[in-house]
Amino acid sequence: MKKILLSIILLLTVGFTKAQEKPKYDEALAKKLGADDYGMKMYVLVMLKTGTNTSASKAETDSLFKGHMTNIERLAKENKLIVAGPLAKNDHQYRGIFILNTKSIDEAKALLQTDPAVKAKLLDAEIFNWYGSAALSEYLPYHNKIQKSSF
Repeated sequence: MKKILLSIILLLTVGFTKAQEKPKYDEALAKKLGADDYGMKMYVLVMLKTGTNTSASKAETDSLFKGHMTNIERLAKENKLIVAGPLAKNDHQYRGIFILNTKSIDEAKALLQTDPAVKAKLLDAEIFNWYGSAALSEYLPYHNKIQKSSF
């Protein structure tokens, strides 16, 4: 019984020690991603909401949203757009989010003006500085491997 108890204590100690080990720091990767000492960096978070243009026809709206999707793909390929996606219906009229790979609100505003739906005021944007993991962009190459179809 003592041997079993000692074995369990030893296994728990080894497991706890392994859980406490620091991750292996990769200086080159941290530098490439623009990480600070915490592995974080500044981005710009954009909350897209229903815009003020309510008079666009269905054909115009469809065309502008097709351009919106094309612009999302372009910005992602340029590593300017890290996260994009729609939100479920909500009381705030929020439609979706972007996380832009820029520290500058002014640059974010310029990038948003390349989006036809934003430019035509079908979508309006609330813009915030956001501090998140510098490794966030590393998931992007995997998305195409799990995507069966596109919008």
